[in-house]
This record gives sequence, C-alpha cells and structure tokens, in this order.
Amino acid sequence: MDILNDILVFFQSGFDRVNAVQGLIIALVAALIMPSWRRLPVFTVGATVVHVLVDALAPVITRGAPLLLPDVLESPFWRYVASLLAGYLVVLALLMLARRLLLKR
Repeated sequence: MDILNDILVFFQSGFDRVNAVQGLIIALVAALIMPSWRRLPVFTVGATVVHVLVDALAPVITRGAPLLLPDVLESPFWRYVASLLAGYLVVLALLMLARRLLLKR
C-alpha cells in the first residue's frame, strides 16, 4: 500500500508542476494539435522537453541572464523530468478527453 501511495504522490507532484501557467499553455497547445490517443506518449515527451527548454531559456530572454544549462548528470534533474512526464501524461489525457467530449458531433 505504501508503494501505491508513493506512486500517487509522484503523479500529484507532477500534476502540480504542470498546473501552472507555463505548463497549462504547453499542455493546451499539445492537446489541440494531438491527432489521436495513440500519439499521447510522443506528445507527453515533447511537452516535457518544451517545458525544460522554457525553464532554461526564460531567464535569458526576459532578463538577459546568462544561459545556465540544467545538471543533466544529477539525480534531482531526472526526478524533476520524470514528475513532469507524469504530470503531462495526466493533463494531456484530461485535455484530450475534454476535447473529444466537447467536439464530438
């Protein structure tokens, strides 16, 4: 039961990270251009990559700060990416479901 609780907490943390303005805009665009449910894993990975790129490039574009690349060799970075993947999987599935239900004729 503890493992199930850990999995649910992991998905919740990913959902919380995506449930901000940046994540919701990325997820909304991805859900709008996603052609079918079979493409959900691909769009989840793509949305996660876009999110990480925006995280790295936003300070450069907005404040002229130097480009700081993420620590890709560190474990916390990959936990962050994995939680983003889980969050985008949930959010994209929900948005795709809403799109299918609202646009069904």
